[in-house]
Amino acid sequence: MAKNTEVILRAEVEDLGHAGEVVEVAPGYARNYLVPRGLAYIATEANKHRVSQEKKKYEERLAEQRQAAEALAGEMAEIELTFHEMAGEEDQLYGSVTAADISTALSERGFDIDRGQVRIDQPFKSLGEFEAPVRLHPEVSVTIRVRVERQPG
Repeated sequence: MAKNTEVILRAEVEDLGHAGEVVEVAPGYARNYLVPRGLAYIATEANKHRVSQEKKKYEERLAEQRQAAEALAGEMAEIELTFHEMAGEEDQLYGSVTAADISTALSERGFDIDRGQVRIDQPFKSLGEFEAPVRLHPEVSVTIRVRVERQPG
């Protein structure tokens, strides 16, 4: 029986592993399926070294991004946004305050936040005070206070 072959996965392979992992597979599976499709390469010492270097750079970049996100979260922690909207008798808005509205208001204050980063479950449809979580990084979020008031006049 042939000895298993070690390969380094370049992408996630179901029931096998994630990108960057070193796994053992049957020689034919590596030779005929994984390597030709670009899903893995043979785990030579040079390839293992290259993957470890790429992983190290990726982790350093992720740490830098996290540090920048934490600094940004510190700046944003004290922000309170106020929206003036038309509302009916029961304090229900004729429209709503959406993630896009919050993103735009933050951009006007100098914060480059995409609406996808604003994590509200539903748009705000009434007058009052609300909290809007903003995801700055996979591990860093900040909560923005949002006040919706009746439009004067």
